[in-house]
Amino acid sequence: MEFNMENIMGVLTEWGFQYGPKVVGALAIFVIGRVTIGIVTAFVRRFMQRSKVDKTLIKFVCSLTRSALLMFVVIASLGALGIHTTSLVAIMGAAGLAVALALQGSLSNFSAGVLLIIYHPFKTGDYIEAGGAIGSVVSIQIFNTVLKTSDNKEVIIPNGTITGGNIVNYSAHDTRRINMTIGIGYNDDIKQAREILERILVEDDRILKEPAATVALSELADSSVNFVVRPWVKSSDNWSVSCDLREKVKLAFDAAGISIPYPQTDVHLFKEAV
Repeated sequence: MEFNMENIMGVLTEWGFQYGPKVVGALAIFVIGRVTIGIVTAFVRRFMQRSKVDKTLIKFVCSLTRSALLMFVVIASLGALGIHTTSLVAIMGAAGLAVALALQGSLSNFSAGVLLIIYHPFKTGDYIEAGGAIGSVVSIQIFNTVLKTSDNKEVIIPNGTITGGNIVNYSAHDTRRINMTIGIGYNDDIKQAREILERILVEDDRILKEPAATVALSELADSSVNFVVRPWVKSSDNWSVSCDLREKVKLAFDAAGISIPYPQTDVHLFKEAV
């Protein structure tokens, strides 16, 4: 028993001298690496915050940076223990490639989400048209963007779909122009119709003085004489003013006896002599 104990102590001592420095070195690398990761991550976070980058992107980049650096620290620690990490790195690379191929669509949406967050073609609260949907932006996430439609539906659009097409941001500017086409009959008084349209625009306080509104005869169409009416309003008033103007024009034209014709075709019959 005593002989066996001496052998065990001898083996432990030998292992201590052989592997002790490696274990201490590996622990030192791991501890110092963890501290360094914290410093680097904090620096990245402060830098992105000073650059006024979106919070979602800051959180994701810091998490990605921490995970990548931690992987290198673990590999360095294993190498200090004498473990061959070449095969491990190769396996991790192959696994990463397989995951990337499997998640190709998701990675495309991810890269599109990063671009949306960096370049800010729209922000939360904007009213946009993108990816085949129209609504207010609820949130911009890494893989998708959430919209709320005017009838209170929630639409989740992959970011790749948004960046792959046109983006119309109706809230990008403080003012917008209303584009209306108003038709009158060929027998109606053009000057009277113009005066009525101009008066309606002047009487509405929501219509901006600058830029000036436009009322002009634009077309002698098949069934009507068409005016273009183009007032400027605040973006928030666009819908309400547009609806109110159409109602006011109809009521004013009815009161003045001016017709708003609908598409029609005149058919003339001629009787041939037998």
